[in-house]
Amino acid sequence: MRIYLDLCSLQRPLDSKTQIRVVLEGEAVLGILSLCELGVAELISSDALAFEAERNPNPARKEYALAALSRAKISVALDEQIEKRARELNRTGFGPLDALHLASAEEAHADYFCTCDDRLLRKARSFPSLKTKVMSPIELAEEIEK
Repeated sequence: MRIYLDLCSLQRPLDSKTQIRVVLEGEAVLGILSLCELGVAELISSDALAFEAERNPNPARKEYALAALSRAKISVALDEQIEKRARELNRTGFGPLDALHLASAEEAHADYFCTCDDRLLRKARSFPSLKTKVMSPIELAEEIEK
């Protein structure tokens, strides 16, 4: 199974543990990353993820994200087809970077796109033509366990 973690989910384990949801999502992401390291799942990286990670002003978060992405088995380079799909998704209401991430995940034939962004989750669930299933880390961990 192929998994695309957007940057907010990838960095969830580093977030403040003041809410139970954050703790659970962080643990779910760590579990997903462990499965990728064990070869049970394939982590997908992309030019969009690398770009977003490089922009992080926090050195520890930047280093963590880039290290995780370097272990990805699949990396998606930005191309004309991804840009075209991202523009289509952006016109339907997805933010520009979210659209680029989704288009990259689709291009990599990701089975799952994982995000902690509630607004992105709601939008994706109302958009039936996405080619990858969008889930929260907790939902994805439950799906994998089935």
